[in-house]
Amino acid sequence: MINALSIDVEDWFQVGAFETTFSRADWCHCESRVVGNTDRLLDLFARRDVKATFFTLGWVAERHPDLIRRIVAAGHELASHGYDHQRVFTFSPEQFRADLRKSRTLLEQAGAVPVRGYRAPSFSIDARTPWAHSVLAEEGYSYSSSVAPVRHDHYGWPEAPRFAYRPLNDSPLIELPVTTAQLLGRTIAAGGGGFFRLMPYGFTRWAVGQVNRTDQRPAIFYFHPWEIDADQPRVRHAPLKSRLRHYTNLATTEAKLDRLIAAFRWGRVDAVAADQAKDAPCWPAA
Repeated sequence: MINALSIDVEDWFQVGAFETTFSRADWCHCESRVVGNTDRLLDLFARRDVKATFFTLGWVAERHPDLIRRIVAAGHELASHGYDHQRVFTFSPEQFRADLRKSRTLLEQAGAVPVRGYRAPSFSIDARTPWAHSVLAEEGYSYSSSVAPVRHDHYGWPEAPRFAYRPLNDSPLIELPVTTAQLLGRTIAAGGGGFFRLMPYGFTRWAVGQVNRTDQRPAIFYFHPWEIDADQPRVRHAPLKSRLRHYTNLATTEAKLDRLIAAFRWGRVDAVAADQAKDAPCWPAA
């Protein structure tokens, strides 16, 4: 079983937890650490001989095109995370289309490869955006990994399928929801990010194993470059809940990630999407 390994390439000040703390106008005044942290991940993946997908902000590609070229040169997939981390449900359909085009142009100019995959910032394709998948299909994307089929205070579409599905009856576009697990009859988030940092390593290993063995499906796992950076600036004026979510266990995440990569087989999201497309059902049903 080949699981999908993905990185959402954004800087520490661009995260959802700090969206009320830093305005986008503040970003240019913050210390950027995305290049060094992403290079550390590239080194880790090279040591483990694994390929991944880098869902990258157009904002990052615009400022760090050499980083984009290093990602592509190492054999990883370059995919879109939107331009500047605005959640999809804050857009109109045409604003979303403009954001997709802007980010894709910047990514393809820097990487000189086609961009066919998309992940919405903060998994923000949900019941409020019934038009989002149609726009992605019209713009030529082959897959999205933008749905979290859970209940969460920042995101979630609990009614959505847990595994790959076709959101449109007239398009081959595939949606690959981030991984969840089943525990005591409940669907729980288990696909990476803060859950990976906050929970013991054994929880994620159990969850990936459950999806692989019981469900016979690949896991869709994600994390961010800033999650391995214990030396990043501390924001004292952010809400306490946001600070706890953001800063907990930064010093131990890289070692946990190394263990997880060694414990399972991993590959690029585009390869997993192509494999899952063979029998992905339509949802909602026609």
